[in-house]
Amino acid sequence: MKQATTLFTQQLNSFSGSLHAFALTFTRDDEDARDLVQDTMVKAIRYSGLYEEGTNMKGWLFTILRNTFINSYRKNSRSGEIFTVCEEISSAQLKKSASLNEGENKCVMDDIQYALKKLQPEYYIPFIRYFEGFKYHEIAEELNIPLGTVKTRIHVARSILKKSLKMYQDNYRKAG
Repeated sequence: MKQATTLFTQQLNSFSGSLHAFALTFTRDDEDARDLVQDTMVKAIRYSGLYEEGTNMKGWLFTILRNTFINSYRKNSRSGEIFTVCEEISSAQLKKSASLNEGENKCVMDDIQYALKKLQPEYYIPFIRYFEGFKYHEIAEELNIPLGTVKTRIHVARSILKKSLKMYQDNYRKAG
């Protein structure tokens, strides 16, 4: 039994690097990823009796890690926790809890409205209908134009709006 436990632990340890990389995709923070891997390892050892020899151990461990993260996320969201308590608040935590300035939002919305008004009606109407949730074929029927024309006009409208609102594109990439 002891030899089997030692072999299991060795196999478990061989996956620690890939578990850490996988944990980073969820946490996006090295310390949190290490904690998540540690929790996963503890659960794997605790429930090692449920592991079936010869099956995919890596897949089993990844499932434990994912479920551990999801359960932790649910627990934290139910408790209303915005960020974890620590000595200093990181910029990442501030970014999560910060809201945009209402004046800035108004300016952005005004610019979007202005860019939309500059669209010619043959581009504006299909784009707005699509934005409202209509399907391409519904727009084609309503406007009595071919489906391909609807797709082209929506594509052209997007391109025009993208150029008109280019000033926000770099800010969006930085914020996202």
